[in-house]
Amino acid sequence: MELLFRDDAYLKECAATVVSVDEAGIRLDRTVFYPTGGGQPGDTGVLVAEDGAETAIADTRKGRDLNDVVHIPADGAALPAAGARVTARIDWERRYKHMRMHGAMHVLSSLVDGEVTGGQVGAEKSRLDFNVPSASLDKVALTETLNRIVEENHAFFERWISDEELAANPGLVKTMSVKPPMGYGKVRLIEIASVDLQPCGGTHIRSTGEIGAVTVAKIENKGRQNRRVVIRFC
Repeated sequence: MELLFRDDAYLKECAATVVSVDEAGIRLDRTVFYPTGGGQPGDTGVLVAEDGAETAIADTRKGRDLNDVVHIPADGAALPAAGARVTARIDWERRYKHMRMHGAMHVLSSLVDGEVTGGQVGAEKSRLDFNVPSASLDKVALTETLNRIVEENHAFFERWISDEELAANPGLVKTMSVKPPMGYGKVRLIEIASVDLQPCGGTHIRSTGEIGAVTVAKIENKGRQNRRVVIRFC
């Protein structure tokens, strides 16, 4: 399967052919739909047939391997037939909010000196959990620094390194709960110029300026040294 979102996160739709339809869902030969992973929700949207009939997609999930994506139809949706030509179209407004939030979470992770123990991207609010003592986090200071970096409009870049290079540089991996996919020969790194560098397979914006104003809404105690930082769009 050709994963178009991996090369261009700003693609909103693509022409595709239905490869299979079964109890797991719908597989296409190519897709712009991002599957749930790394704390980022799977895309929703529609598959539009040549005659205009639409199949609502309620979720997108990973299949058998890294390059297998399964589109989950909404309950009761009419299903396309294998071999049918469709236009795969994501809910772009929802996806773009996830991309902006995801970018904010990359910036936030660079501001906290501690391992990330969990996280979840949302369209309106998101969270990151850190293995740090509570006294090390200040809601006002984090909000101010986060928005300063947003306003500075740092560019996002991607590059690839080998599994061996990542293994030799374990400090690149900040997340304890989600490990980058290895065993495929290479791993994608996401760099925010002068801010952050870490492995990530999600969809990303082009610069921090796209994030917009955000606020650290609350910091919660989730364990002896587990602090949950919740951010929201202003």
